[in-house]
This record gives sequence, C-alpha cells and structure tokens, in this order.
Amino acid sequence: MRISLNGETHELAAALTIEALLRSFDLDPKKVAVERNLEIVRRSDYARLMITDGDRLEIVHFIGGG
Repeated sequence: MRISLNGETHELAAALTIEALLRSFDLDPKKVAVERNLEIVRRSDYARLMITDGDRLEIVHFIGGG
C-alpha cells in the first residue's frame, strides 16, 4: 500500500491504524495532530481509523516553548 506522509511517498506492508502508524515512527499520539486527505483527524479516532491505499497524511508535532 502506498501513502503520502508529509509530502513523501511511503510503502506500507500491511494496513495500519493511524495510531499504529504513529507508533511505528516512534511518535506519541498525544503530541501530534494528524490530517488525513485534507481533514483533521480527532485524536479519539486514531486507534479506529485504518489507513488506506493512496491516503495523504500530514503529521504535525506540538512544540512547547517560552
């Protein structure tokens, strides 16, 4: 399965949930925002929504500062 992640093409060997994809990149689901096919994904849906072939995902990290 082929997806676009932050503008780069990635091949996935198997279907994953958004949460599983985040964890595969060592990302904490509580510290990122995800856009899937131009729509913001609610954090409560990360474990339920499956990524499908051709999805376009954007992942943004929350960064604190002073």
